[in-house]
Amino acid sequence: MYTEIASNKRKSVIMILVFILIVGGFGFVFSKAFNNPTILPFVLLGALIYTVFSYYQGSKMALAVNGAYEISKSDNPRLWRVIENLSITDGLPMPKVYIMNDPSPNAFATGKDPQHSAVCATTGLLEIMDDTELQGVFAHELGHVKNYDIRVSMLVFALVAVIGLLADIMLRMSFFSDNRDNNGGDSQQLFLIVGIIGAILAPIVAVLIQLAVSRRREYLADATGALTTRYPEGLASALEKIQQTGSTLRKQNTSTAHLFFANPLRGHSITNLFSTHPPIEDRIARLRNMEKHA
Repeated sequence: MYTEIASNKRKSVIMILVFILIVGGFGFVFSKAFNNPTILPFVLLGALIYTVFSYYQGSKMALAVNGAYEISKSDNPRLWRVIENLSITDGLPMPKVYIMNDPSPNAFATGKDPQHSAVCATTGLLEIMDDTELQGVFAHELGHVKNYDIRVSMLVFALVAVIGLLADIMLRMSFFSDNRDNNGGDSQQLFLIVGIIGAILAPIVAVLIQLAVSRRREYLADATGALTTRYPEGLASALEKIQQTGSTLRKQNTSTAHLFFANPLRGHSITNLFSTHPPIEDRIARLRNMEKHA
């Protein structure tokens, strides 16, 4: 368990370095393409500012784009009590609690560390889960908090969002700027072509980085949650209900899909071919196997 936590802390540093390298590469290519050396330092400065901002505000962004709203104990005593009891059992600070108005059963956790974390449930999850199943789901989500998966997931969300935005800006600069001059025109045109190709491929690379968040993260959170509740069947039963009803959210957001308890995207999305979420039947089988060997 502690090995996984250390690994996730290292991944956080790697994610930041990858982000800066990709953005720096964009800045270098387009500074050459437009024969303007000031582009690179401005892009790098923007990358640094965004990295710091995303580290401290990324979880708020993830909650906002999914339309989640914070609740107090009086708003939903049942959900609050479940999360409070699990936090005490895990020895974790009480996270902030959020709800999403969506009929599909799902949940997610976010934040940069256990001291600054939040968990969220959809209204659909609260409607169909009994208390034991709800405990299983949030034991899993608090497993992500405990294992520092939330930090990696938050940085992936920020990385995917900014690379998509940067690629769009660079493409617009390419198509709507006149870059034809007589001084080094051939080399500038070459860099411009490279830049356009890079801007097209960058969102694909960002998605691949998102998918690089290992499926093992979900299996580990399942195991951590089962150990917390001492009842793997509760989580297995929750997964069976989700398998039967579906976990697709009404509001689709690929940049935060990896945060959720179950895949929130439509079944025919090409992203699902490379889903970071393991098949639900595999997760159920592993939990039932834990129950047999308990």
